[in-house]
Amino acid sequence: MTIPPDECLEVELGLGGALRIGRARIAVADASALLRAIVRTGSVQGAATEIGLSYRAAWERVRTLEAEFGHPLVRKTRGHGTTLTEAGTVLHEALAGAAESLALPLTREARVMQARLAALRGGLRRLGVAASHDPLLMEVLGLWGGAEIAVMGSRDAVMRLMDGRADAAGFHCGAIGPAAAGPPFSDLVADPAFRIRPLFEREQGLLVAAGNPLGLGGPGDLRATKARFVNRQKGSGTRDWFDRLLAEAGIRPDEIVGYGLEEFTHQAVAAVIASGAADAGLGARAAAERFGLGFVPVGWEVYGLAASASLPGDGLDRVEALVAERIGHLPGYRLPG
Repeated sequence: MTIPPDECLEVELGLGGALRIGRARIAVADASALLRAIVRTGSVQGAATEIGLSYRAAWERVRTLEAEFGHPLVRKTRGHGTTLTEAGTVLHEALAGAAESLALPLTREARVMQARLAALRGGLRRLGVAASHDPLLMEVLGLWGGAEIAVMGSRDAVMRLMDGRADAAGFHCGAIGPAAAGPPFSDLVADPAFRIRPLFEREQGLLVAAGNPLGLGGPGDLRATKARFVNRQKGSGTRDWFDRLLAEAGIRPDEIVGYGLEEFTHQAVAAVIASGAADAGLGARAAAERFGLGFVPVGWEVYGLAASASLPGDGLDRVEALVAERIGHLPGYRLPG
């Protein structure tokens, strides 16, 4: 089978399987759709219309389901339409709960199936990559050309992956590992449905004016000198790292001038400092070098790329290979130890 290139290939996965009671076999999808439609419309007639059955066929399905389940499931009340009995409510809630619990895994696997089946259209589907900003990663993804990139904070990127709204997530947690960083990072590490690739390590520190005229060395100097700080947005790994540095030094955020001024990329932070509108910001060494700024090292961190374990690895393997090729061309990067 060949799908014409101008037709969109979409995959939808839903709750299936069967309930077996003795010799009876109840199709989960049919039962769930019928009970859900009765609850929504308040009548078997309305349910029949919603799920595409005749009124008679819908009632036959209700009676068959009741016989197999061994309990009356619906109740007709004059002037009030049709409602579920106590048994019907229990069955409906059990099926709805299962569907809700499986919704995110099924959404993720639907994206994986789309990636696998894209070859039927004679090409590859570009992967949706949600990622915390990094100069090297942006360069590599541009060279690869196989990704639709959405730049956001590490926390949002990981949540988008886990919700099935992205194929891969680029993230970092500062000097601590994801298992110690709390949700959603610790949830990601603990879930065998995901695979995390440590792409590279990078050096972060204070970006300051060339020559570091204020002699800044850490958060304490930012407070003492009233240096104008430019922050990263909430939810970014760099912002979380800076907040931890403040907490370790016993400094309140409101003691840092400009703490509420936010930018969304390392380059944007560097550009603000280079323009003279701010004195310092936390960011990657590569951004400081690109804008001719001074750099006060804070530490190294691992930048990871996470994806569903079932996602074909060819594309992400290529990303890893490109990182390995480019790692020596930008300062402040090294391969994971």
